[in-house]
Amino acid sequence: MNLTNELAKQRNRDAAERTLMAWIRTCLSLISFGFGLDKIVEAIDRTGGGQVAQVEWGVQLVAAAFTITGILAMTGATVQYRRELRRLHQDDYIYRDKPHIAAATAVMLTLIGLLALGLIAARAGS
Repeated sequence: MNLTNELAKQRNRDAAERTLMAWIRTCLSLISFGFGLDKIVEAIDRTGGGQVAQVEWGVQLVAAAFTITGILAMTGATVQYRRELRRLHQDDYIYRDKPHIAAATAVMLTLIGLLALGLIAARAGS
């Protein structure tokens, strides 16, 4: 057992844990935002007497997209974390490029933004 190698592995384990914690915060924010958006529309609908019913489905779609993105990103981050820990237990650990969960999440958020923009434009046009 090489002490330098073991210390390097410990730093990598700590880095993997910090990365997972960052993903937990990000995904919790996405899920909470989606849930909160849906609840806000629900409250407005209750007080407005159903006048926002035609807009409600679009907001619910965006809210669901945020929630689904958070769930998928958290799943991907957890899988990536577990794989990294498994690899770190091997004596011949070699760094490998990981799946780009951040890039995939950014693409999903861009698509959600485009969907929201389309819904806003459709509402303004009517």
